[in-house]
Amino acid sequence: MSAAPRNSALAPDADAETLRVREAYARRVADGRYGWDRPGHVFMMQDLERRILCALARHGLLPLADRRVLEIGCGNGHFLRELVKWGADPRLLTGIDVIPERLAEARRGLPPQVRLEERSGAATGLSGGAFDLILQMTVFTSILDPAVRRTVAREMVRLLAPGGAILWYDFRVDNPRNPDVRGVSRSELAALFPACSIDCRSVTLAPPLARTLAPRLRPVCLLLNALPPLRTHYLAVVTPASGSAR
Repeated sequence: MSAAPRNSALAPDADAETLRVREAYARRVADGRYGWDRPGHVFMMQDLERRILCALARHGLLPLADRRVLEIGCGNGHFLRELVKWGADPRLLTGIDVIPERLAEARRGLPPQVRLEERSGAATGLSGGAFDLILQMTVFTSILDPAVRRTVAREMVRLLAPGGAILWYDFRVDNPRNPDVRGVSRSELAALFPACSIDCRSVTLAPPLARTLAPRLRPVCLLLNALPPLRTHYLAVVTPASGSAR
């Protein structure tokens, strides 16, 4: 989830959820499965990059050069760096998160023009209609409180400029090994963004399969990745109906 401005008070449920998310991340240990020397990780991320660019092109969101972009829960800045690689202007990029250490990590790897702030996705304090594109990448599954999920979704829509869109990437299923996350189904996604057009597609071969097979059997990964039931995430482009973005 994304971070709270230090000078603003959140609703108690959002405040509690922010603390829970920070504690959950504090318990995490370094995980080598996400290294760029791991074929499974490379397979999943390269596939995701291709699918994101196709989704952006399909909805007329490319080129990115003049797009004002916000990432809710930017973490270590990976997707902000990808946006720069894809042609976004660093001066038009903003990332927010609730974890100061993650923001510090993001700052080390991003151009200095990128705006990074500790703010909450539930109450960003940012101006309505300020962004052409808003990203959330595996943030909502870290928010376990349904009311906070709804609050963050409403805030994202409020921040969109007319004609803007939300790029959504998140688990569609629960992770039985991680009690700190909970998947978002297609029906919940629709409920989070009522009166919006949602282009939602399953993506990402189940990570255990990708990690096991990619090192020696990449063609098998490609074949299995063509089967929607074996994909664990949704990639969606959410577009508010005319007049609902504020």
